[in-house]
Amino acid sequence: MDEYQETNQNGHKGESLRPGVSRWMVVVMVALVVAAGLAFGYGYRQQLLVGHLTAQESVANSTINQMQGELNTLNAKLTDMAAAQQAAKDAAAANTAQQEKKVAATAHSNGKRSPAVDKRYKQLQTQLEEQQKQLKDTQDQVAKNRSDLEGSLSSTRDELNGSIAKTHEELVALAKRGERSYFEFDLTKSKQFQRVGPLPLSLRKADTKHKSYDVELIVDDNQLSKKKVNLYEPIWIHTENESQPVQIVVNRIEKNQVHGYVSAPKYKPSELAVSSTGAAVVTPVAAHPQEQPQDQDPQIPKQPEQ
Repeated sequence: MDEYQETNQNGHKGESLRPGVSRWMVVVMVALVVAAGLAFGYGYRQQLLVGHLTAQESVANSTINQMQGELNTLNAKLTDMAAAQQAAKDAAAANTAQQEKKVAATAHSNGKRSPAVDKRYKQLQTQLEEQQKQLKDTQDQVAKNRSDLEGSLSSTRDELNGSIAKTHEELVALAKRGERSYFEFDLTKSKQFQRVGPLPLSLRKADTKHKSYDVELIVDDNQLSKKKVNLYEPIWIHTENESQPVQIVVNRIEKNQVHGYVSAPKYKPSELAVSSTGAAVVTPVAAHPQEQPQDQDPQIPKQPEQ
């Protein structure tokens, strides 16, 4: 009788454990499904963001190529125009020389030049001088147009691609332009983020042999990863609060450490107000105040140490 009761009690205990195990397995499966869903959603969002950045980069490159093609076409037209003008000038000079020879021959045969010959000679001289003046004016205008176009193309290329500073002195020169704000940094390999200007950055790898590095950055609450970025290769980041893209450039790679700078627009869209007269009222950006050491150029803010 005792053995039967013990068997029932053991059997009862075994049956009471099964529902608890089943509930635990259900909770684990639900957690795995939720984690998989979150991972899939995050990966999909990152893929969309990468596609967006790639499309913007393609548009910028297409614009540069189009403007370069237009410049090449204009240079070809200017070259053809200059060649045609030079040919016209040579023809006019040859014609004038031929006329002068005829006038000289006629004067020599007659002993002296008649008033009609003198008048024609002066007309030819005046015509030649006028043609030379027009040719010079045209050449000056062509040179001015070419200079203006090359300046416009250079400005557009700088705006789309940005100027790259390879040294601290070149960075100071860029900062003196007053077009953008520059934040110089030194990043050491770490999983912690260091704020540089408008972006938190974290160096994950520095390859001195291949002159490349891996970096993590946070953009609009999204953590992005850039791997195998080459020395001097600019990273363009479009943020919600900036009117133009933010640029990251590393110009020195050492063991477990990189040195570079972040370039950001000097003005935000909210700081570009329009007065009642229609003129733009610009207020300088006051964000990210930084302390500056005595030995550092005032144009380049120093980033706070961690």
